[in-house]
Amino acid sequence: MNRFLPYLHFLKSNSYKYIKTRPFSTRFENAGTMACQLKSRSVIRFKGPDTVKFLQGLITNDVRKLSEHLVDGNSFPVGTPNMPVIVAPPIYAALLTPQGRFLYDLFLYRPPRTDEKLDRTGSGPGPDAGDFELFADVDSSVLDEIVETLKKYRLRSQVEIDILANDFSCWQRFGKDLEAKSSPTEEPEAESVGWGGTVDTTGMTASHGNKCGWEWNKDPRLDCLGFRGIFPSDTTPPLVEADKETDEENYDLWRMEKGVAEGPEEIPKGEAMPLEYNLAGLNAISFEKGCYVGQELIARTHHRGVIRKRLLPLRFLNDSGKEAEVKVTSQSNVIDAASQKKVGTVTAALGSCGLGLLRLEESLNQTSSLSIEGHEDVKVEVHRPEWWPTEWYSGYQQQSAAA
Repeated sequence: MNRFLPYLHFLKSNSYKYIKTRPFSTRFENAGTMACQLKSRSVIRFKGPDTVKFLQGLITNDVRKLSEHLVDGNSFPVGTPNMPVIVAPPIYAALLTPQGRFLYDLFLYRPPRTDEKLDRTGSGPGPDAGDFELFADVDSSVLDEIVETLKKYRLRSQVEIDILANDFSCWQRFGKDLEAKSSPTEEPEAESVGWGGTVDTTGMTASHGNKCGWEWNKDPRLDCLGFRGIFPSDTTPPLVEADKETDEENYDLWRMEKGVAEGPEEIPKGEAMPLEYNLAGLNAISFEKGCYVGQELIARTHHRGVIRKRLLPLRFLNDSGKEAEVKVTSQSNVIDAASQKKVGTVTAALGSCGLGLLRLEESLNQTSSLSIEGHEDVKVEVHRPEWWPTEWYSGYQQQSAAA
């Protein structure tokens, strides 16, 4: 663990440290795989026969995927006493206002069912699990508000909505070692489970879950974000080693460098347009599922194909090109140093890293010099994420080249 201390803060340390003068891509170069409990997130449960129908007409993604019995690259074909034969991958989604503005984001999980796993004797499935359930990972700062909003839409739907914040916790595994992994079976930690020089598929399956069947899942937004999961609060998730457990701020830095916002503090509630915050590229929106709250604006903007502002990763530097010591705050204006015109707004900042909603024409123009309004000595470096589809930026790159 000692090799990480110069630029990462692990739980045994007392003060948070940022690595100095590191470019976006090398901040976590030698850190390896890390894991953290996401204390900013809490768990709620939907239970009842109308669960899927209720959520399908409410949120941006296709919830029916979680009720289908599919075996794909994220599922294990070998059942064990702690893991089901069929695992439905989680989905990422958002709840919008009727006007199509962002309210809340959530990760939906289908919990393990006893009738889909071997019993403790290994001779057959367990008893029927009863009512259909889905669990959601939501932002803790608006937990009661989210539940209240959901219950307003419930009407006569047969679905219970409960807060399980004390019973379950949200976790994330991330890092350079996991960045290119496309499925849990490619993890080096999991592949080492078994006897001899071959992979024990059953052991590898069991290693991803605890005794109750809760397991790590590939982050449904991007492969480079690693793995995410919900686990009982009284247990440590599998594959989490003490010297690899770190603070949530390191995960925040990791996803900010990828240009990914999370929660209503970074995606302004009631104001943000989901497509400007790249939720379509983060697999949060289905354009085939049909109607849901706020769907009209999303569909119209998507088919028109014109999005002039997008969320981008930012880095704050001083005149020497090193990390700025001036604390940049959320809602600070980003301006063009030459024209003094506003290019966009900082939506989140953590140390010398941040996120900003910026106009693409100016922010991707290689001849532009950007700074923070009121702190013109703080320069803003913009980074285009590698995961962006070409059509998001190709037109603006051509304009920059012509300039």
